[in-house]
Amino acid sequence: MNHDTDTDTDTDTDTGTAASASAPSIWHGDVSLRVLEDMGRDCLIETLGIELTDVAPDALRGRMPVDARTTQPAGVLHGGASVAFAETLTSIAGYLAIDRHRFHVVGIEINANHLRPVASGWVTGVARPIHLGARVQVWEVRISDGRERLVCVSRCTLAVIDRPSDYVSPELRRPRS
Repeated sequence: MNHDTDTDTDTDTDTGTAASASAPSIWHGDVSLRVLEDMGRDCLIETLGIELTDVAPDALRGRMPVDARTTQPAGVLHGGASVAFAETLTSIAGYLAIDRHRFHVVGIEINANHLRPVASGWVTGVARPIHLGARVQVWEVRISDGRERLVCVSRCTLAVIDRPSDYVSPELRRPRS
């Protein structure tokens, strides 16, 4: 994606595929799942047990356990855990969609509709772009249970800011003041 201009790449929301047929992937450069997993150590991603499972040409997929870390006192998946899962997927997807040496993404808005409870197992999430602009990205995340029933739909808006990405492994993180 070119951030030097105000050109935007929209995504067809019906199919979830990039509207531009010239680009086979929405991602900028290559990053392995191993590198992404390493960045998730020693932070909320690891605490919640979130795992990234696939970087497809137009989507990022992951999963999160439904266990004591992610449930509410009633014994079902906590809505806040679903939101944290959705924001994790969209933030990492946004990171993958930019020139990481020049830009960083930060969440500026998220919403979620919780559609059904889940008491155990795993939920899976798929993040796909709705809009990939030079300064703003909008992502949709669909979270499903182990029977592929929709549990939560979330939309997250990310700002693209002019500074190199801060996403690094724990050993390279700088303390913030």
